[in-house]
Amino acid sequence: MKPLPLTRRGFVLLAAALAGTARAQEAAETAAFLAFLRALQPRAQAAGVSAATFEAALAGLTPDPAAPTAAAAQPEFDKPIKAYLAQAVSPARVKRGQAALARWRPELAQIEKHFGVPPSIVLAAYGLETDFGAAGGGRDIVRALATLAFRRPDRPLFVDEWIAALVILEKDHAPREKLRGSWAGAMGGPQFIPSAYLKYAVSYDGAGYPDIWDKTPDVLASIANFLRQSGWTPGLPWGMEVVLPKGYSPAALRQSFSAFAAQGLKNADGAPLRAQGEATLFLPSGAAGPAFLLSANYWVLKAYNNSDSYALSLGLLADRIDGAGALKGRWPEGEVFLSRAQKADIQRGLERRGLYKGTIDGRFGQASRDAIHAFQRSSGIAPADGFATPELARALAGP
Repeated sequence: MKPLPLTRRGFVLLAAALAGTARAQEAAETAAFLAFLRALQPRAQAAGVSAATFEAALAGLTPDPAAPTAAAAQPEFDKPIKAYLAQAVSPARVKRGQAALARWRPELAQIEKHFGVPPSIVLAAYGLETDFGAAGGGRDIVRALATLAFRRPDRPLFVDEWIAALVILEKDHAPREKLRGSWAGAMGGPQFIPSAYLKYAVSYDGAGYPDIWDKTPDVLASIANFLRQSGWTPGLPWGMEVVLPKGYSPAALRQSFSAFAAQGLKNADGAPLRAQGEATLFLPSGAAGPAFLLSANYWVLKAYNNSDSYALSLGLLADRIDGAGALKGRWPEGEVFLSRAQKADIQRGLERRGLYKGTIDGRFGQASRDAIHAFQRSSGIAPADGFATPELARALAGP
């Protein structure tokens, strides 16, 4: 039996009923949202947030409908490193970075003198985070973080960061209208979440609060402070591209610069390798692709974003801002990019053999590369480059 057609009056009544239902659902969610936040007042009070600041933050607050209910994809882990680098270290971004270097050279010189972080590194972080201030985000982070805390009980970080945002307001570190950023609460040029703002944000001239939204010198000084406090060693490069000797199969991925030099590795720009310090050999596409020696400062860059794609892009962008040319190494043609699930299977295979003790997450970092290298060495696979291939996955699939 066919449904009877709605009359105009019936359509109006149905629309009104649906609208009323939607309003009721919205009102119910808002009530639950505010009840959830009010239950957090003891924690906020323990963090130093007064009742007045707490109530002011809740006044008129409603859930942000645009806040995601699931974790967003992360291109740093889900995109081939070659493709990530091409976008992150584009000629246009290099040009903007060099213009910023010319514009802020005196301030950057003072920042380097104080924090020991080179101007190009500071600018590269600024470029990757917000494209030199062009993409800082305009969302009310007090509202966004409150919504995420409410909707994502699996991520207690959002509760902590919402309370940290209230601490910023309580201590008059920044006015409420300034607290704008991404849906996840990352703010201003450095993309600091509230707890990072409280710990690392600084005012370049010491006048007023650190304005990481509208004062570029404050942005640059805050980035440098973050890197220095994260362990940056002044005078040490993040790393460098190197050229491998023909047929090279490393016995170790981590040893001294001098040991790598003795094995025939050369700086791609022709300069001699460092004589001192420890280094890690990183072959993001295996022995057939570009090769890098990483210093301790590379791992400091990963404090900003724990991804090799990100950290390598930051280092190479800094080099380009300083005038370096393109990579000497060539990316292999037809390289097969493994999925997150395939990488997780490799981690499980390595774990079964007692070679890997990290998280099974399909995200390869140095622990995974070290384990792959150990398996390659024990299995007589050459070159033992710490790089995962479909062949390696098949070899690890068995007992």
